[in-house]
Amino acid sequence: MTYLLGLRLDGRDVLVVGGGRVAQRRVPVLLDAGARVTLISPEVTATLEDLAAAGRLSWERRGYRPGDVRDGDLGDFWLVHVATDDPGVNAAVAEEADSVRVWCVRADDRHASSAWTPASGSAAGVTVGVIADGDPRRAAGLRDAVTEGLAEGTLDARRGREPLRGVALVGGGPGDPGLITVRGRQLLSQADVVVVDRLAPTSLLDQLPGDVEIVDAAKIPYGRSTTQEEINRVLVDRAKQGRFVVRLKGGDSFLFGRGAEEAAACVREGVPVTVVPGVTSALAGPAAAGIPATHRGVAQDVHIVSAHVAPDDERSTVDWGALARVNGTVVVLMGVERIGAIAAALIGHGRAPDTPVAIVQDATLPTQRTVVATLETVEGIAAEGGVRPPAIVVIGEVVNAARELDILHGGPDHAGSPPLSGESAARSADDRSDTGRKGNRVL
Repeated sequence: MTYLLGLRLDGRDVLVVGGGRVAQRRVPVLLDAGARVTLISPEVTATLEDLAAAGRLSWERRGYRPGDVRDGDLGDFWLVHVATDDPGVNAAVAEEADSVRVWCVRADDRHASSAWTPASGSAAGVTVGVIADGDPRRAAGLRDAVTEGLAEGTLDARRGREPLRGVALVGGGPGDPGLITVRGRQLLSQADVVVVDRLAPTSLLDQLPGDVEIVDAAKIPYGRSTTQEEINRVLVDRAKQGRFVVRLKGGDSFLFGRGAEEAAACVREGVPVTVVPGVTSALAGPAAAGIPATHRGVAQDVHIVSAHVAPDDERSTVDWGALARVNGTVVVLMGVERIGAIAAALIGHGRAPDTPVAIVQDATLPTQRTVVATLETVEGIAAEGGVRPPAIVVIGEVVNAARELDILHGGPDHAGSPPLSGESAARSADDRSDTGRKGNRVL
């Protein structure tokens, strides 16, 4: 039998003997708990060496010596972890720790340990620790089941806790509900009100309790649209009623998402705000299609711009001339409807007409597909292929790099698609015979 305790290690000394993979897993957790870690090992992993170089732990570059635990020269230790590849050393450390009544976790022999490290995890403000008779795999599986249930809301994280207040601006990621952050999922499971965009991972809403109020704040391009003023009003109104509000958006709230406007509106009214970053579609979209935003020897810079207004619109603040002169990658959001004007502006400012372009539609979703063309041909190819928002436009040689690496694909089920060249490039998703120009393809 074991007796579980939650150790408060903040400011207390902990000794770790051994610098391999086990130590690499345990040291960051100890540091996060505030422990002062002393590490004894002739060699350590690169990660542990980096932590030592940053001053986050003290590294004794040698083997264990009798007295390291008992004599107190290195620290007044409250806990010892030993994980060397020498069972004799491990036994000696454990024996010395026992002699001075210091708990010791021995990685190589749980039956010889005076303490076991539980499989632990946190979700929804709850820390879970599981010990399954010393079986680490079973304990980890049970830990994962509990923390996932808390994060997803299938276990009621609100029961028995102080309710949250204010507004959380949660970036929901590029579309796939599995790409929302763990923190975002946790807060969503505790919401009283969810104000949601059309590009957010809306399938997650079905997992919420029936009494959660869902406010549809969709902004449909050239269609029905909820004004920003109304969204701000709802956030403040519901929060002032004492309800916890989650503003669930697609991508990241602070990248062309008006998250800062919403945060400012709440702050003006004295409403506390929590910002949870999201995976931005500007980078996740290309990645989902197998296109690296940067690639060694090809592109060392990435420029993310909004084409909410056309390049020649007086409201545009984008320097299209500067973008035409760079050799890096340009990622355009909200650019499908103006792709012809964008291409013309870049070519007009000197970017080569044969610069490769990819448009990734419905990135990370089952309906994802990719159109590949050039600046000169992209307007016609996009129209021909029926490309529609939401879609990410990627401009630059990284598109060709993806083709050469044979990793460019249309969606989650197309990872093995062939390079976009030759006869395969001449076939679109609809087998149209008039799209057979080299380098152009609808996947």
